[in-house]
Amino acid sequence: MTSLATDFTSFVRHKDGLAAIDLAVDGIQCAGCMTTIEKGLKTEPGLVSARVNLASKRVTVSWQDGLENPQGVISRLDEMGFRAYPFATDKVESAEAREERRLLLCMGVAAFAAMNVMLFSVSVWSGHETQMPAEMRDLFHWISALIALPTAAYAGRPFYESAMRALRAGAVNMDVPITLGVVLALAMSVFETLNSGEHAYFDGVVMLLFFLLIGRYLDQAMRRRTRDTAGHLAALRSETAVKFIGEHELSEVPISAVAAGDLVLVRPGQRVSVDGVIEAGRSEIDQSLVTGETRHQPVDIGSSVYAGTLNIIGALRIRVARASEGTLLDEVEKLLARATESRSTYVQLADRAARLYAPVVHVIAASTFIGWMLFGLGWQPALVIAITVLIITCPCALGLAIPAVQVVAAGALFRRGVLLGSGDALERLAAIDTVVFDKTGTLTLPNASIANATEIGLCDLHLAGRLALSSTHPLATVLAKSAKASDPLQGVTERPGFGLEAHHAGEYLRLGSAAHCGGDAAADATIAAMTNVLSERYPDASFITYRRADHIVVFAIAQALRPDAVETMTALRGLGLDLSILSGDRPAPVAKASAALGIAQGTADMKPAGKIAAIEALRADGRHVLMVGDGINDAPALAAANVSMSPASAAHLTQNAADAVFLGDRLGPVVDAIRISRKARRIMVENLWLAVIYNAIAVPIAIAGHATPLVAALAMSGSSIIVTLNALRARG
Repeated sequence: MTSLATDFTSFVRHKDGLAAIDLAVDGIQCAGCMTTIEKGLKTEPGLVSARVNLASKRVTVSWQDGLENPQGVISRLDEMGFRAYPFATDKVESAEAREERRLLLCMGVAAFAAMNVMLFSVSVWSGHETQMPAEMRDLFHWISALIALPTAAYAGRPFYESAMRALRAGAVNMDVPITLGVVLALAMSVFETLNSGEHAYFDGVVMLLFFLLIGRYLDQAMRRRTRDTAGHLAALRSETAVKFIGEHELSEVPISAVAAGDLVLVRPGQRVSVDGVIEAGRSEIDQSLVTGETRHQPVDIGSSVYAGTLNIIGALRIRVARASEGTLLDEVEKLLARATESRSTYVQLADRAARLYAPVVHVIAASTFIGWMLFGLGWQPALVIAITVLIITCPCALGLAIPAVQVVAAGALFRRGVLLGSGDALERLAAIDTVVFDKTGTLTLPNASIANATEIGLCDLHLAGRLALSSTHPLATVLAKSAKASDPLQGVTERPGFGLEAHHAGEYLRLGSAAHCGGDAAADATIAAMTNVLSERYPDASFITYRRADHIVVFAIAQALRPDAVETMTALRGLGLDLSILSGDRPAPVAKASAALGIAQGTADMKPAGKIAAIEALRADGRHVLMVGDGINDAPALAAANVSMSPASAAHLTQNAADAVFLGDRLGPVVDAIRISRKARRIMVENLWLAVIYNAIAVPIAIAGHATPLVAALAMSGSSIIVTLNALRARG
């Protein structure tokens, strides 16, 4: 075999000292294939990790930067019997469409042949009762052979090819016993026909292939459906943008030619191709496919817009923040990829069981054959029973039991605005009994305003806004937006949980908490006095302090609770969850938010270390904690919790620390995530038990000789279909 591509430069990604590439791999069929690939690639020099995504038949390989060797990985996969090439959505979709057509054609051939072979088989069965002449019986067997042999050769190719790839690589997958069973049944049937035997099993072989192909086709179709979400996201990505190359001159350029700071035009009816801020124009944005919000969102100068959303009525000039990489759409795709590639506890359990399958089933089949021979049964019926055991003990149901639920549940959550970042997030979400919220930007909307803006000098507002541009904290974002700042100061550093600092025009500037901007008695007293006055006038406001040398200004930032915050807290309490707030904000606004939401436990003035200590104390008491937060200062607390979520407006560091991200202005996705994860966990357990019960019942029946190869095929395909249909219940 040869690879389809030899130039990998454009496919390799570089980040944090690692190089990575996504490879599409033909021939991945089951959990055994995943194990074979991941183990087989461990010998590659410099390789850090190799993760197989069964749903998309994709392998993500990472190396130490500078040691990457994609051609070596492709060659190694080729040696293991798998054909690989750089992952590109259009090529993969084309290959999957071809595979579906092939399976459908094989299934049609097997169905047509089965109907014809059964006509002769029914005649032979009837002939046993009516004393059909041996010559007539032999003729019918030969006609059946002429139909069944070429049919089996053609329709069984998906199984034979997979089995041969595994054997060439020195491994055994689930298609090996299927192939062995088909070949043995055909060989025995031909032997019986040559020797004028009474029984041949051509009908059973053809029907076996027909039902196996039904199961394989449905499996393929289900995987394609579960990838539709990612496909829809890819369709939202624009390949070009209309860029201003002069004050009045436009040029349509590839999105890769657009950089942060550029100005682009988005006309009515076009999709926004970048993340950015509107500098001119007014319109409505349809962001339903990105954030889950179905209502059109009015936007104006200063509003943020995201790649993948649809501009409805007005032309917009957008100053680019992020273009080809780092957009919200890009982050969504990465989160989905991470979720489907990760392995949960249940998936790992199913994988281990599937790995044991091949050696165990061959030992059981061989022991069955020998055992019946020792009991005096002829070799032909003993071989039929052994073939039945080979076919009926298929791990398809076990291999599908958990991944199918994960993918269906992830799709259901995406439709409700929740993006999972890890495969085991579902299990950990299902186990929580306590939810801890940050307040600012989490329980409240990220959009707010400066309540005392008219009392602040333009110079202070301008410089504080330029300083605030270097932070993604919600309060800093509000300040920068209100100041209409567009030129960030140079040399700004940020102390998470405290604030920003920089030197400008010979002066030392600070922006952030009172402790960060104070530090001496006079400054502390000034900040306290100003804050007390503002607290009386704006009891719901949060405060951010700005200091230039000895000049101090306190900004009062007023934020509203998220529109469904009250209903969300009620729903969470209805699920039996304990709720609390851990906030770095002042006691007054935290107390007011707690009272409005009916949360008894609301702690203010919390530093990052304090939040971590509080969460660790809850966990030490045996609680399973979900932390919901959005600021950089929340990232350590998110990591300390059993499971964590953050809004899409959160800082990138916070999103990376979170196990899930929710979109839009609503808190309802938090409830949806918990409800769907609990249901998904129940279905995972049900599917595992279904697979175990199926094998516990089917295998003894087959060993006892009470099942034929045809019945085995029906049972095996039926178990896979039942598990898949049960997984679809996780849609919500």
